[in-house]
Amino acid sequence: MKRRVWFSGILVLVMAALASAAVGDEKEKKAAGAGPPDEKAAMEAMMKAATPGGSHKKLDAIVGTFDATVKMWMDPSKPAQESSGKEENRWVLGNRYVEQHYDGTFMGQPFSGIGYTGYDNITKKYVGTWMDTAGTSIMTSTGESDARGKVMTFTGTSNDPMTGKPFKVTTKITVADNDHHSMEMWGPDPTGKSYKMMEITYTRKK
Repeated sequence: MKRRVWFSGILVLVMAALASAAVGDEKEKKAAGAGPPDEKAAMEAMMKAATPGGSHKKLDAIVGTFDATVKMWMDPSKPAQESSGKEENRWVLGNRYVEQHYDGTFMGQPFSGIGYTGYDNITKKYVGTWMDTAGTSIMTSTGESDARGKVMTFTGTSNDPMTGKPFKVTTKITVADNDHHSMEMWGPDPTGKSYKMMEITYTRKK
């Protein structure tokens, strides 16, 4: 029964996508005086959007199990708080997204986080989400990579627990080699000026 419900859900999504494409296509063809909508073209466009490619492949370097060393600046005028942890990253949904699981400590307390990073073939941008035990919000971000896929820069939003308002976050992932990469994060200080909030270095476990 569950399989039937799941399959029915997939069919609904496919039919909705085809219907949407057909409506748009039909309007264009009516304006041009053409015939019925091209369902084959709509299906081909949908399949192209759903197929992983070279931009997804650039995420291979962060897949695996890594030891993490963390530096966090709660106050830019004070020394960083240091901690360590472990991150396990794996491909999911047919190599479309990297699922990230982090376990470590935060301010002396156990800390866990889960994130997903992928590439949207339609918007031509990397996309990411992050959620952890330090809050109940989900951070969302979009980003771009350099030509070699060694540096990926993301811009996202998170919610400030003090003000209840969203604030901008910039993160940069730098791949040194297949066994080492880092993540840096910048956000606003109390005056609104951007400063480095966090730096994590990852070393692949052998």
